[in-house]
Amino acid sequence: MEFFKKDKKTILKNILLTVAGTLVLAFGTAVFIIPFGLVSGGVSGVSIVINKATRGTLSVELLVAVFTWILFFVGLFVLGKDFAAKTLLSSFVYPLGISLFGRLTEPSALGGFFSLASGGYPQIAVMLSALFGGLLVGTGCALTFLGGGSTGGMDIVAFVLCRYFKRLKSSEAIFLLDTAVVLAGVLITKDAVLTLLGVITAFVGALAVDKIFLGASSAFSAHIVSERYEAINRAVIERLGRTTTLTDVVGGYTGRARKQVAVSFTRSEYSVLMGIVASLDKKAFVTIHRVHEIGGEGWKKLAD
Repeated sequence: MEFFKKDKKTILKNILLTVAGTLVLAFGTAVFIIPFGLVSGGVSGVSIVINKATRGTLSVELLVAVFTWILFFVGLFVLGKDFAAKTLLSSFVYPLGISLFGRLTEPSALGGFFSLASGGYPQIAVMLSALFGGLLVGTGCALTFLGGGSTGGMDIVAFVLCRYFKRLKSSEAIFLLDTAVVLAGVLITKDAVLTLLGVITAFVGALAVDKIFLGASSAFSAHIVSERYEAINRAVIERLGRTTTLTDVVGGYTGRARKQVAVSFTRSEYSVLMGIVASLDKKAFVTIHRVHEIGGEGWKKLAD
């Protein structure tokens, strides 16, 4: 009974972290990023670009909701139910949060406290929004990751690309997509200042994720025990682009000899790795540890 109680507490904690993280993400996006049209990548960036291209015909709120759910179903059908389950909660909360918090930016709401774009210090407001928007977006993403969830969005597109382009790493795909969104923003807005501020927002967001979710390290180590270790090992090498180590292990209870796959990876590769394991062996035993430091090929060079 204690196990089930603990499990329920863990599930509740993860749900609360995912909801809280998504709401923080939505607040930072709706209050600081969207009002100033800061294109920093992601679904909000794509929505802002299309909004500008259509001269406001399609609202950012509507576009965020549409893209969020389109990408959710893409993830469901292409990446599977396990991955979609991680993004389901955020897919509900994020568009609602954008719509709710967007009302706070109206001059009539709370005496115009969050109406930064129409305030008395527009130039300072846009710079502060780039910083605080990035900080809140990164914090929201980190809290969601800590809850075992996923914010979905353009990450789903990146994972789909990795599935069809085996040599493409998830981190590279995400970078390329965000770069494409920012470049599209440059072409549409033709505003170098807003573009640079959008890059700052993305940079601050990435730093926030690193500090909150990863601490001092961005590396993790996974140990996977599975009867389908050969398929998992091959998929990790081909799709994740990471080398592995195979070791012989013996079950303490069953006494059965098995193989264990060990691999080191980064946060951005977490969902891909778990997707690989889940698609090949749902009964696999997986343990993941945060690694303080990794040196060697594919990581930083060892000091002399």
